[in-house]
Amino acid sequence: MARTDHFHDPDAPKATSIVIAVCAFVTDERDRLLMIRRTDNNLYALPGGRHELGETMTETAVRETDEETGIRIEVTSLVGIYSNPDHVMAYTDGEVRQEFSICFRARPVGGEPRTSDESSEVLWVERAELDGIDVHPSIRLRIEHGFNRRDPYYT
Repeated sequence: MARTDHFHDPDAPKATSIVIAVCAFVTDERDRLLMIRRTDNNLYALPGGRHELGETMTETAVRETDEETGIRIEVTSLVGIYSNPDHVMAYTDGEVRQEFSICFRARPVGGEPRTSDESSEVLWVERAELDGIDVHPSIRLRIEHGFNRRDPYYT
């Protein structure tokens, strides 16, 4: 299912739902950032996804990162909580979600990079290379906070 992200767009459709999601800001020993290229919008992003019943939020971050990248992680801290009503995601089935995402800082503990149904590419990105890849502004905000903030961000 394809999606279109709208961020501070006065012509964006109105949200019809909200889904609890997570993402993981994972850096390796060389301070490279783990990223995926999403199959639903073709943009680079942090790994993550929908929270499922019976999981803690950190378990969701671990599961989603492993599913999308093949990398097993350990959550180490909170980057922030992102719930901006001016960021909505419109899906081809008609659903329009308001953003609600918790971003965790994590470190890799095993696994090998591999793609999935949700990721067409998995890569470790040098910080200096981030400006050269196509990343949605809402994800850039999380990346900025992950590298530059020690206190959790929240909206």
